[in-house]
Amino acid sequence: MTDAIDKAAGLSPEDALYATRRFRPEFVDGAELCRLSVLKPANDQGLAADLRLALAQRIAALNADHTLVQDYAAQLAQGQPTPTVLALAAGETRLAEPLATLARHVDFVTLTPASAEAGDIRRLEAAGLTSPQIVALSELIAFVNFQTKVAAGLRLMELS
Repeated sequence: MTDAIDKAAGLSPEDALYATRRFRPEFVDGAELCRLSVLKPANDQGLAADLRLALAQRIAALNADHTLVQDYAAQLAQGQPTPTVLALAAGETRLAEPLATLARHVDFVTLTPASAEAGDIRRLEAAGLTSPQIVALSELIAFVNFQTKVAAGLRLMELS
């Protein structure tokens, strides 16, 4: 079965790299379960699916992963996102709180993760995010950045 990383990397069951990924099915299955848990968790902690998809699209764009940008945009469009959520997904920075703080945090952690510090969490708390929401946001940021890196690596391997 093709998963989201296969799709993002452009792999099909006929590809040798697709079969190679299946040598470690726990990694394929684990990545897919992780994707589902950060995008569509049973308990969204107050971070709705459209917000999560918008942030995922934004992270994919920051990583210049056009395939994932299109995929997340298509998923987002299946719902009824507000113009504000669409602006967040498109990279807008002039947003009302707490979206402005979310956008700055996502951008900062995606582009300069080594510079993150405790004060960044305090800013999220000051914007009204709870500890479970901050954890959920961190998981989302980590997964989409992971997904873009793995997909990019697989694309490069497919070219060689």
